Amino acid sequence: MIEVKNLYKTYQMGQVKVEALRDVSLKIASGEFVAIMGASGSGKSTLMHVLGLLDRPDSGQYYLGGEEVTRLSDKELALVRNQLVGFVFQQFHLLPRMTALENAELPLIYAGKRHLKERAAKEIEGVGLKDRMFHRPNELSGGQQQRVAIARSLVNDPPIIFADEPTGNLDSKSKDEIVAILKGLNAKGKTVIIVTHESEIAVCAKRIIQMRDGLIISDKSNSTETKTAAVKIPENLIKDILSDSRKTIKGGIEFLDYLRQAIFAMLAHKMRAFLSILGILIGVAAVIAMIALGQGAQESIEKQLSSLGSNLLLIRPGSPKLHGVAMQSGSYTRFVFQDIAAIAKLTDLIKYVSPSVSGRAQLVYGNKNWNTQAEGVGVDYAPLRSAVPEFGRFFAEDEVKMRNKVALLGTTVVKELFGDADPIGETIKINLINFKIIGILPQKGAGGFHDQDDTVIIPITTAMYRLLGKQYIDQIYAEAVSPEVIDEAQEAVTQVIIKQHHLSAKDAEDAFQVRNMADIKKALESSTKTMSLLLGAIAAISLLVGGIGIMNIMLVSVTERTREIGLRKAIGASNKDIMVQFLIEAGLMSLIGGLLGIILGTGISILITLFTGWTVKIALFPIILSTTFSLIVGIVFGLWPAQKASKLDPIEALRYE
Repeated sequence: MIEVKNLYKTYQMGQVKVEALRDVSLKIASGEFVAIMGASGSGKSTLMHVLGLLDRPDSGQYYLGGEEVTRLSDKELALVRNQLVGFVFQQFHLLPRMTALENAELPLIYAGKRHLKERAAKEIEGVGLKDRMFHRPNELSGGQQQRVAIARSLVNDPPIIFADEPTGNLDSKSKDEIVAILKGLNAKGKTVIIVTHESEIAVCAKRIIQMRDGLIISDKSNSTETKTAAVKIPENLIKDILSDSRKTIKGGIEFLDYLRQAIFAMLAHKMRAFLSILGILIGVAAVIAMIALGQGAQESIEKQLSSLGSNLLLIRPGSPKLHGVAMQSGSYTRFVFQDIAAIAKLTDLIKYVSPSVSGRAQLVYGNKNWNTQAEGVGVDYAPLRSAVPEFGRFFAEDEVKMRNKVALLGTTVVKELFGDADPIGETIKINLINFKIIGILPQKGAGGFHDQDDTVIIPITTAMYRLLGKQYIDQIYAEAVSPEVIDEAQEAVTQVIIKQHHLSAKDAEDAFQVRNMADIKKALESSTKTMSLLLGAIAAISLLVGGIGIMNIMLVSVTERTREIGLRKAIGASNKDIMVQFLIEAGLMSLIGGLLGIILGTGISILITLFTGWTVKIALFPIILSTTFSLIVGIVFGLWPAQKASKLDPIEALRYE
């Protein structure tokens, strides 16, 4: 079954080279019970590790079932270990968060035989632990833990059992039980190779090999032992294992098993997993809340801009400069109704035009009073500034000509003077003059320190000649017929004002201003988008910090779980299996953090609205983006620790302290 020729193995211990094996040649037949003995440092454990495919010799040949195995890749060695070899270790190497049954199932998982898990229960029963199979290792005695390890080594029905000091940590009674189990396995035809320094254990073997300083110094048979029917490795079995693509594919662990192992690992280290999840959770929540805040601000600005009217031109009087100092606005150019009429004639370019005057006014109704902004406008103001009343009506052209005392109130004024009562048809005093309320303006909201709903609208002529005592128009609103001609309309209005006031091109620059609200809208939208991106980028930094946290936690996890990794490799896990498992752990923590972050980010956005009144907009895209990004961050930052774990040498990992 086993033949090795001229094996050499040297370890570098600091500056010193230690020759663990020196020209070792050996044959072990099927069905033998071999004890390898020697003092510490004799090379007995190194020989067993080489024979068990956990370590590679520096030179020499190793034939297993007639096949040379020293040149096999790590993946191929993992497949062969899983199918043909069972290990029993001195330290038991049971995973603490798994039950005895789940520990025994592990080799089946890496063999792709999870569906045959009843084998594990059968082997647990076979070692006398039927009533303890659902207990965890910390609930079992040392002898019981070693029996679980034996059941684990047998679950794939391997022909060879390697036992490394299997009784070293046990009391006398447990030792006898373990030796009896190993003898029973040998009696059933298993080839058993045991490493021990205890003579009373070695005498139970059929053959005793003594080692010293890396050399075999004695190889004796125990004539008192009878031969048994041996379980042999079928001819070409190793070739079949390596060449059968179906077995190679099935030999890998399935995704659900990866996921299950990842959950076990997270539950085993709850606080560590929680801290990793917390970093991603905060990052995702910050991204969602910041983007929602930015998009809400953008939507609020767009709403406020739309309330100004579409394609709007604002014509305001300029101010002359005296010795480079600008004088009072309007002291140079005075707008009159003839200007309004001239602009209104530009019917190909201008759709609506309205004059405007404004001033502060004191409103009184019953025992309530309120100081607000009074604005006198023309009839085109309603469609031009999106001010068509939701309740009541706007004043007509006849009411403007007759200087009627009618008014429309903003919602803030209605709330302050009337509360929940209907103000339509009521009479209020504006600067001690009676006005009849004919409508309520649509709600437009606050912009910065200015509340657009804290206003009263009256006819332009009434405002100028009865209320505010003004001779000239403060400003003019004009709306272009379409966005495409707004620049042309702006130029045409400019020329009309120059012509009406007989201005030179030089004087026109300071005499009045024609502002294009579309340009202001674009600038504000651009600024808001930039701010949204900035907020998102700042929040994304927290995601990266969370990813670095995951990487650090996973690196710590690799160090803490080094022996576990060694065990998994010993029972058949390939480098890929280990790497994918660690990646899934990192990805799972990121996904959980992302999902919890969505809930937290949404909650924060809602709280911002409730407590500050700011507009926030929670969109699907940022949620999908941040969650996907968090998952990618987890996988990317988990990749290095996963690769580090997968590249660990199995025997070095098992020896790690």
